[in-house]
Amino acid sequence: MAKASSPAAEIEVDDKVVRVSNPDRVYFPDHGWTKLDLVDYYLAVGDGIVNALYERPCMLHRFPKGLAGDKVHQKRVPNGAPPWLETVRVTFPRYNRTADELCVTELAAVIWAVQMSTVEFHPWNSRRADVETPDEWRIDLDPGPDCDFATVRRVARVAEEVLDEIGATGFPKTSGGSGMHIYVRIKPEHGFKDVRRAALAFAREVERRSPEDVTTAWWRKDRDPAQLFVDYNQNARDHTIAAAYSVRGFGDGRVSTPIRWDEVDDVDPHDFTIETVPPRYAELGDLHAGIDAAVFDLAPLLDWADRDERVGAEPPVDPED
Repeated sequence: MAKASSPAAEIEVDDKVVRVSNPDRVYFPDHGWTKLDLVDYYLAVGDGIVNALYERPCMLHRFPKGLAGDKVHQKRVPNGAPPWLETVRVTFPRYNRTADELCVTELAAVIWAVQMSTVEFHPWNSRRADVETPDEWRIDLDPGPDCDFATVRRVARVAEEVLDEIGATGFPKTSGGSGMHIYVRIKPEHGFKDVRRAALAFAREVERRSPEDVTTAWWRKDRDPAQLFVDYNQNARDHTIAAAYSVRGFGDGRVSTPIRWDEVDDVDPHDFTIETVPPRYAELGDLHAGIDAAVFDLAPLLDWADRDERVGAEPPVDPED
């Protein structure tokens, strides 16, 4: 990976130039990888990260002093951003506030965010054309503290089975942490509450098929720590998870990485880092490139949600209530 000895680096990104200060600052202490190494990583997966973030409000997880320092969750683009940088205004009714969040439409915006010490990109599951109507259903396989990754793999296969049965195409990826995510493109016809209801109905079906491995209990006190929680509430408004190709805030430089379904049984999330993902990307390209062409209608899952609620199942917890 590139190294720099000067106080700043001028990075050409298409028709833009982004000045990267402190390029030698070590961000990933396990390997000594620097801020400039992080820039090089995002340049190497440029089409993929732009596709994952495209026109979505995006929260930034910043590490101004590298991973050894504090993490900053930043929603608002700061004053002084370049005039070409695009944003989208979102509202937070609970707090009676608004925020102009980063809205990525080109790779230069990603590199600008890295210059601002961003490591992780956490986009909404809706786009700026209609922020209140999601076009992405996110299945978050979140293992408990005593749940091993073999369980995550097994549950991913159960989720794949259910997706196949309802005619939905799932696009899996490692979370970059201890779990796995599966994304499904959906018609932007429903609000967050209905998408969350559909996600819970799907999660309950996975739980029915794998009751020893899976829980949908919302409260942690009600979960077996050896089970995996299918976190339907990641589809709630303003809930975000790391994008495909987003680096995560761990010292080993792990990346939330798209995988093929035939890789699920053997995948190890620690294998995907800012060093190993670029050559993989050069060979395989963006494994989520076809997601916009695989749109699913949530109607069957909303029918399942109605059925569950008729027989007395609890409705999904609303984090805004």
